[in-house]
Amino acid sequence: MKRLFSLCFLILLLGCISNIWGFIINTNEKNIENSQNKIDHQIIEVKKATIVPKIDGKMDDPIWKEVLWHGFDQNWGENTYTFNDFFGRYKIAWTPEALYVLVETKDDVLHDHTKDPLRFWWNDDSLDIYIDANNSGGSHKHSNNAFAYNINLDENVVGIDENENPILRNDHINMKRVTQNDVTIWEFEIIIYDEKFKDGHINDPMILQSGQKSGFAIAYNDNDGYSERESLIGSVFIAGNKKSKKLINADVFCTIVLKE
Repeated sequence: MKRLFSLCFLILLLGCISNIWGFIINTNEKNIENSQNKIDHQIIEVKKATIVPKIDGKMDDPIWKEVLWHGFDQNWGENTYTFNDFFGRYKIAWTPEALYVLVETKDDVLHDHTKDPLRFWWNDDSLDIYIDANNSGGSHKHSNNAFAYNINLDENVVGIDENENPILRNDHINMKRVTQNDVTIWEFEIIIYDEKFKDGHINDPMILQSGQKSGFAIAYNDNDGYSERESLIGSVFIAGNKKSKKLINADVFCTIVLKE
C-alpha cells in the first residue's frame, strides 16, 4: 500500500513539475515577443544636420559630406545572394523635425511586377525601413510600438496598421529616388511617431533631441524578374534562422543615438 501511495505521489509530483515548466516556457516565449526591455546593440551615433538636406536624390548636401556610410549586407532571406546581385549602403542624420536617410543601392535589374502598392509589395524591388521611436523593443505586430515602412519603386510608402492590414503612409516619408544605370540613390525625410500614433486620427510627430535613442534597421528586397522575392538583405545581424520573421520584434533593431 505504501508503495502504491508513493508511486501515485511521484506521478502527481511529476505532473505538477511538468505543468510549472510548461508555464515558465510559455511565459518566456510571450515575454520574448512582448519585451519592453531592449538591450542596446550595434549602436550608431547620428549627427545633427545644421542645414536641412534637400530631398532631391542627390548626395551634395553638406551633412552627407560629413557623415560616414554604413553598409547593409546581412542575409535575412532564405536564399543566398552575391555582391554581383546587390550592393547597398546608407547614411543617416537628424534635425528636431525629422530623421534623414540617404541610401545608395547597386542592382542591375529593378523589378516592379505588382502595380497595386498594397498587394505583394515585398516581392518587388523595394526598401524597408524600421523605426522604434523610443527604442523600447518588443513586438509591433498588433500595435504601433514600432513602424515598418516599405518604399517601392513608384515611391509609395506601405505600412501595416494595428489590424495587420496594409495601408499607405506616404505622409510619414518624403522621398526622392534617382536611378542611373544600375545605381539608385534614395533620399528620405522621415517624420517620427511613437507608439501613441493612431491611424485616422490627428497625430503629433515627435520632436527629436540630442541624446535620444531609437531602434533602426534598413533592408532591400531584391527581385531580378521572378514572381517572388529572391533575397532580403538587411543592415543588422540577426541570429538564427527565419530572420525576417524576427523583425516583428523591435529588439533586433540596432540602436541609433542622436548627437549634436
